[in-house]
Amino acid sequence: MKSRILANEMETQRVGRQLATLLQGGDWLCLSGPLGVGKSVLARAIIRARLGATTEVPSPSYTLVNVYEAETPVWHADLYRLGGPDETDELGLCDDNADRVVLCEWPERMGRLLPGRRCDIALAFREGEARDFAMTLVGPGWSTEWGRV
Repeated sequence: MKSRILANEMETQRVGRQLATLLQGGDWLCLSGPLGVGKSVLARAIIRARLGATTEVPSPSYTLVNVYEAETPVWHADLYRLGGPDETDELGLCDDNADRVVLCEWPERMGRLLPGRRCDIALAFREGEARDFAMTLVGPGWSTEWGRV
């Protein structure tokens, strides 16, 4: 596990842009933390870094999954409103995803359906704008570049 403090929203966005350069088809980024901690800020920074700074990135809170078409599509899921794994199965997140990147907020709602290879990121509130950032790479096949995040 790698952890550090992100001083403000701009630093969270910078980390998102850095993560965007590392993500490849089949990668899952699972974003955990309380409401308002910055999961969506991080996801938006990743999506805009991959698709362009002016890309509109609405929250998938009501649609549950937003798909962004690119050379490697990005699926942004927000599972907050779901009750458990059975409801996530219907979204297609667990289908073969070797051709896409998945950014998943509230991944704990997936339970047993979470992939065995993923990057878990936990955000937590600190004093003021600062956030605790903890990243754990789960499963095999992660490049050493991930250690530089």
